[in-house]
Amino acid sequence: MKKNIHPSTREVVFQDMSNGKTFVIRSTVQTREKIELDGKIYPLAKVEVSSESHPFYTGEQNKFLDTTGRVERFRKKFGSRATARISK
Repeated sequence: MKKNIHPSTREVVFQDMSNGKTFVIRSTVQTREKIELDGKIYPLAKVEVSSESHPFYTGEQNKFLDTTGRVERFRKKFGSRATARISK
């Protein structure tokens, strides 16, 4: 590996702005804000969405898709025939 061509990394606190969760990871991101966490001062990077709030990771996306997409497609495809069979 060549020397002096890679950016320097450091521990940075990322804060999810939608729910306030924070996590520390190594990153090259440059920030102006700082935060104290567990007695140490870290650079702070604010993000709108993280794995703590994204619908794919929280499981909320599947509920939304199931209730709107699949049920409507089923009703369009089978219409009243499906409800007639269920009620008999």
